[in-house]
Formats: sequence, C-alpha cells, structure tokens
Amino acid sequence: MWLSVSVQEQAFDLAAEEQALRQHAGDAGALVVFQGMVRAHDQAHPLAALHLEHYAGVTESEIERIARQAGERWPVSACRVVHRVGRLEPGEGIVLVLAASGHRRAAFAAAEYLMDYLKTEAPFWKREEFADGSTTWVAAKASDDAARDRWND
Repeated sequence: MWLSVSVQEQAFDLAAEEQALRQHAGDAGALVVFQGMVRAHDQAHPLAALHLEHYAGVTESEIERIARQAGERWPVSACRVVHRVGRLEPGEGIVLVLAASGHRRAAFAAAEYLMDYLKTEAPFWKREEFADGSTTWVAAKASDDAARDRWND
C-alpha cells in the first residue's frame, strides 16, 4: 500500500491531493475522500477559531500506524492523510483522508476506520477560541471512543 501523511499549517487542495493519490492507486475501482471542516458550533456561543497543536514526528508516526492498520484490514492500494494544525476558522478544512481500493466497501470502511481512530488516537490538542474572547480545551468524547471501539469486533 502506498501511504502518505502530512501534518501542516497550510490549507490543502482537494483536487491536487486526489490527483496525486491517483498516481499511486493502481487499478483501484474506488476512491473515497473525506474532508472534515471546522464547525462554528451554536449561535449563542459562536466559535472564532480552533487551535490545533501536535507533537511533531510523533503525530505523523501515529497517523501512519493507524493507516497501516487500515491497510492490513482492507485491500487498500493507496492512502493519503492530511491533518492541519495551527489556527483554523469555521468552514476551513481540518482533515483530509483519501483511500483507494479495488472495491467501494473496502475504500469506505478504510476511510471511516481512519477517521474513527484519528479522532481518538492521533496526538492532537484542540483549543476553542470563541467570539467573546474566551477559550477552552476540547475534551475527549465518549461518542468518539464508542465509534472507535466498534471496530474491535
């Protein structure tokens, strides 16, 4: 499986990322793309920005480990993960996962698996900055753990 992981401050170009992955996808019959975006949350307490921090080198290695696990579970021919760090405003792309496989089910499952594990296992720290100037660190969610744990069957 061809694998590429980037953790970066700059925005990603979805079309360019897809084009690059296709060069390594072989005879894939399916390409699944997931793009996560920063949400504004509720109107009563609007989010101004989300700040993401990571542990350089460790974060990339953990994402690679998760992607390799996906490649062991499903016949993925190519995988690309891009995760942004720094200050991101509502509507901006935060994460991009591309998974190519011979069949759609494997590509969908691999991309979903990657996202469920990225949410819980990749070492990122998130701090929300609200329009009123207040900030708070984002805590882990039981729903994210439950999504990840369903793959343990």
